[in-house]
Amino acid sequence: MFCELILFIGYGVYEAQPAAHNMHIAVFIYAMTGGGAQRRTLTLLQEFVNRGYQVDLVVVKPSGALHAEIPATVRCIPLQSPWLRLLRGKRLRKLQLFCCRRALANYLRQHKPDLLLSAASHACLTALVARRRAGTGTPVVLRLSTHLTASYAGTLNPVSRMRYRAECRWYSEADAVIAISKGIAEDVAAKTRLAPHRIKTIYNPVFTEDLFDKATAPLEHPWFKDGGPPVILGVGRLTARKDFPTLIRAFAEVRRQRTARLVILGEGSLRTELATLSRSLGITADVDMPGYVSNPLAWMSRATVFVLSSSCEGLPGVLIEAMATGCNVVSTDCLSGPAEILEYGKYGRLVPVGDYKALAQAILATIDSPNDPQILRSRAADFSVNKAVDDYLELFLLVVKEG
Repeated sequence: MFCELILFIGYGVYEAQPAAHNMHIAVFIYAMTGGGAQRRTLTLLQEFVNRGYQVDLVVVKPSGALHAEIPATVRCIPLQSPWLRLLRGKRLRKLQLFCCRRALANYLRQHKPDLLLSAASHACLTALVARRRAGTGTPVVLRLSTHLTASYAGTLNPVSRMRYRAECRWYSEADAVIAISKGIAEDVAAKTRLAPHRIKTIYNPVFTEDLFDKATAPLEHPWFKDGGPPVILGVGRLTARKDFPTLIRAFAEVRRQRTARLVILGEGSLRTELATLSRSLGITADVDMPGYVSNPLAWMSRATVFVLSSSCEGLPGVLIEAMATGCNVVSTDCLSGPAEILEYGKYGRLVPVGDYKALAQAILATIDSPNDPQILRSRAADFSVNKAVDDYLELFLLVVKEG
């Protein structure tokens, strides 16, 4: 009964309908790795083909944790160029994106899609440059998944500052921008010359049809057995932007006051640094970092508190996913997204970025006084797939018609 109710509220009764327009949609992204932008892209791909559209997925690297999940009806096209072949296997995403501009332009000339969607912020500049080089006039829609200004804030790297200025300048050439949060939309409007009517906020399609099955999937981990201490959960790439050091320091504060455990799911360059920090705080026995997992929802549904400790976000889908499983949440009030999702504290406590003591107190307060899981699930249902895909396709049809 719970499964049927949640699917009805969040996903709706839906049967694939024939496309109103025989549109050929090209979706461009670096690779189908396991990040949030890639997971949302996978959802969009499936829904576009469900509704009868012809879809190409254009990638720089035909690999990644989610690559095998690309729908069979989506044509996956890896870009080819001598420079890309030289750089394959190297962790040089920005350079590879720079070097694939001509290859993407060649794709646009050869396959002539009706529209090109850049599915993540990292791919947007490449998409716009390639469209200009192609000379095809292909409408380009940018999906901005990170807060442009906040993502570059404080950087002393001259290359990063040049890229920031380039993005502010080039984004004005887009036919439309999909901002995944209101904060991102406001930032783009303020920092670029793009006409306001070309900027549309569309929340991520997080509440999916298979969410309940994933949340109730078996989980073999001794810490999640009934009757154990509270488990605090973090999920994300082990990178500076996710600010897991603040979460680990907050957990150390929690441990001084009560028995608890911390699990961080994800992989990244800061694994060694985080492990060292845990050892220095004397909490190693109560911290587990299992690495990347394909189904974090099974962990969220069993955790006591999900914590987002990021210094910068777009619209953190993991926060919505945790709420959809009924897990209580705590988040930093970073730019942008968490405050929108939690309605400024109504659905979960918000704390200042980088303040581990405030984060610890919010975690303890949430353990002692949790929200009703059903209220959290109802809020998460506002981020449904149907609503998002309807809005995407409405915008696509308008852009193609204007073009």
